[in-house]
Amino acid sequence: MKARRAFATGASAVVAAAVLAGCGVGGGGPADAAPARATATATLPAEQRTPEGTLLVADFGSDTVTFVDPERGPIESVKVGTAPYGLAVGEDGRAWVATADAVAVVDTSTRERVDRIPYETDSGPATTGEYRGGGMGIALSPEGEHVYVGVNVPDGKGTLEVIDTEKREVTDTVPVGRRPFDVDVSKDGREVYATNHDSFDVTVVRAESLKPRRIEVAPYGTEGGLGSWLKPHYAAVRPSDGKLLLPFEGEKLVVLDPRTGESGIEPMTADTHQHGARITDEGTLFAVGTGPIDPSSDKGPSLTMRTKDGEEKVFPLEGPHEDVAVSEDGGTAYVSGGFTRDGFWNGITVVDLESGDTRRLPAGERPLGIAVL
Repeated sequence: MKARRAFATGASAVVAAAVLAGCGVGGGGPADAAPARATATATLPAEQRTPEGTLLVADFGSDTVTFVDPERGPIESVKVGTAPYGLAVGEDGRAWVATADAVAVVDTSTRERVDRIPYETDSGPATTGEYRGGGMGIALSPEGEHVYVGVNVPDGKGTLEVIDTEKREVTDTVPVGRRPFDVDVSKDGREVYATNHDSFDVTVVRAESLKPRRIEVAPYGTEGGLGSWLKPHYAAVRPSDGKLLLPFEGEKLVVLDPRTGESGIEPMTADTHQHGARITDEGTLFAVGTGPIDPSSDKGPSLTMRTKDGEEKVFPLEGPHEDVAVSEDGGTAYVSGGFTRDGFWNGITVVDLESGDTRRLPAGERPLGIAVL
């Protein structure tokens, strides 16, 4: 299996003036005791192991991740901890899941939780909901030696925690911005990027020195502060040149050079509030539209597929969605319906990228982060 990562967050189809930033600003209990540490051992017969192509989602509305057959729906759920948000899957088949109070490690072949790694950052009690503290965006280094997780500290700046995947422990923490929705890693593994929703910025962290550098990303300005909807949510690292692509409102794509801090803006066409972003090895960008800020002028939920040449195809969706994963053959997109704000639903929309046909698939409880195994 190739290394994959997924993240999640949300916003509902309501007028901007009605709600604080959430797009907005800021309850579940602690995770159950972790099982004894284990490796990816064969505890299931071969015919019972998880087949390739299975979907894995983080159940933000529960304490589990759910394995989903892309044709029939849920297979099994595994307890990981309170309000899981983002997840990352390595080539060894282990999933690293950011929950409210720890990173859970799941053997996706045998569908078992094999470890739990508490955060060093004090983010308050493990609660649920859009503004809960704890892990949000999460990513693996290219070689799988480190996991990087953005930890939200309610009413304060967040941190980036570095986990040694062999030792399975936090080795370093780095200050970043407020509410790190997304975490990405450069192709060569030398830089880590935390996209910080509530501080209108991206924190660039050198993996070797762990020295952070802030770059403001605010194509609409920062007016409104925590009450603004017009903030960065997710980024994707463009394979061709390492620049970060950040979609805003189905209107603007910010193309950020993390080395120089300079950015440009390219037009987008969906005209809807956007969250999840994913890019393929060939450079096709997918951006999830969660719905209108102003229903009188904005369009509804959608999935944008944007080629490396900037051509876009927009697939309308029914109801809010959050994040997206793409099949190995590139023909199908899976869009999670969890959404961090009101309007979420317990499933995935499956999109045939050639025909545009869509179908709904049940999948866990309020699924946010999503990956194809």
